[in-house]
Amino acid sequence: MAKYLVTGGAGFIGTNLIKQLLADGHRVVVLDNFSSGRFSDRIQSGAEYVEGDVRNMADLEKVLKGVDGVFHAAAVARMPYSVEHPQETNEVNVNGTLNVLVAARDAGVKRVVYSASSSAYGDQDISPLVETMKPRPMSPYGLQKLIGEEYCRLFHELYGLETVSLRYFNVYGPHVDPNGAYALVIGKFLKQRKENQPLTICGDGEYYRDYTHVADVVRANIMAMQSAKAGRGEVINIGNRAPHSVNELAGLIGGETVGIPSRPGDPRKTEADITKAKQLLDWEPKISFEDGIKELKREWGITAPSF
Repeated sequence: MAKYLVTGGAGFIGTNLIKQLLADGHRVVVLDNFSSGRFSDRIQSGAEYVEGDVRNMADLEKVLKGVDGVFHAAAVARMPYSVEHPQETNEVNVNGTLNVLVAARDAGVKRVVYSASSSAYGDQDISPLVETMKPRPMSPYGLQKLIGEEYCRLFHELYGLETVSLRYFNVYGPHVDPNGAYALVIGKFLKQRKENQPLTICGDGEYYRDYTHVADVVRANIMAMQSAKAGRGEVINIGNRAPHSVNELAGLIGGETVGIPSRPGDPRKTEADITKAKQLLDWEPKISFEDGIKELKREWGITAPSF
């Protein structure tokens, strides 16, 4: 069994990843600054949690001793926040990623799996989105995550550090945070439905997203860490291959809706081509969007019929 570091491990994706790593028998160290809060359901028994920040090299050096691989999930996420706070998000998403790579290289870590983002694509004229397309990020966040990918590629080419960048497409599932001004739309809709509030739909609601269940994303991370076919600075799409509109999502969750202004930096459609994930990781999604939403509604105690 291996010893892994998960940065941002007290977050949504990190929590689900840690659960699986522990279930598989691995040792897990977590570095998190708890900027999104301390949720009791996100602290996993058996993992070692260290409060620290990827912007601090001393914190990274402390947790990387004896580590075989790093899952780098720490980030100040979401595009709208980055539009309002480009410097803050750059410090974490770019400089923090560079720090992780430098510290991992110096500690003799074998491989880093980086949580990249489909926001690097921006608004493209062709669908589905394939990794060979020229990126056109529409927000500081998209650009910052793209820079992280390029640093991962360079660290493999220059220093021999094995890296894989996984471009996530709208991840959802257990432990999603419904709170805050920039909450993921699924978490926000669930909270609104639970509280009998109208679902707030941006613009006309015809924004299509390739919603991907977090359990599938966790499998992709572990496969990316272990695959002998990957580790050479690759960028790999991780999506569900079936985009759904915000209006469709609202219909599945149920309840009244209300329109609000559209947000800057939001592309109209994202859909993943996952050919590369199949080839290099032997990965493809297993959980359909409909089944994933049904599971979340049960978890949230939302049993009333949709309308």
